[in-house]
Amino acid sequence: MLVLIRAVIGRDLRLAMRRQADIVAAMFFFIIVVSLFPLGVGPEPDQLRKLAPGVLWVAALLATMLSLPRLFADDHRDGTLEQLALAPQPLGLIVLGKVIAHWLVAGLPLVLLAPVLGIQFDLAGDALAVLTLSLLIGTPALSGIGAIGAALTLGVRGGGVLLSLLVLPLYIPVLIFGAGAVDATASGLGPQAHLSLLGALALGGVFFAPWPTAAALRVALE
Repeated sequence: MLVLIRAVIGRDLRLAMRRQADIVAAMFFFIIVVSLFPLGVGPEPDQLRKLAPGVLWVAALLATMLSLPRLFADDHRDGTLEQLALAPQPLGLIVLGKVIAHWLVAGLPLVLLAPVLGIQFDLAGDALAVLTLSLLIGTPALSGIGAIGAALTLGVRGGGVLLSLLVLPLYIPVLIFGAGAVDATASGLGPQAHLSLLGALALGGVFFAPWPTAAALRVALE
């Protein structure tokens, strides 16, 4: 099982390295959106600190969504997805590998950039640490939940818009608990409750979402 997941992750990472423009585009989108807010709302430190968690989390959410339509589309276009569905291995495990690879490409770079961008909002060191930790825990949930939407809209005309409509409501709990952890830290409260709920969402998104995603893919292939 682990060999299969590693093989899928390695394949998707190699394919992602061949189209690095998509990765760079998502990173630049994240950087530009976050950097424009301090310029737009002014240099007031208190206001920037209040806005920081929501701005960074919304930007990370939208940047992650940019790459979701390609999660299965390329494999579907060249027939690889059909071969994977016909393989003796469970399709859910293959989807799990693709979700992990998507997070490594689309989520992890945002986690690494977040502490640097958070300095623009005058966040304290502990708030920056919690912000980074919340993104590290929460972005896998975005990839897992997004995979369900990508599978449901596979091959549908105008699927990108429909994908956004399907996925955004499911992202709201992740956004609330992720930004709430940083707010709780900034206000002197502990972020443990928010991070625990965020971790539960991440586990559900990574380990349970691949199975309904696999079912949706089989329907799309019929």
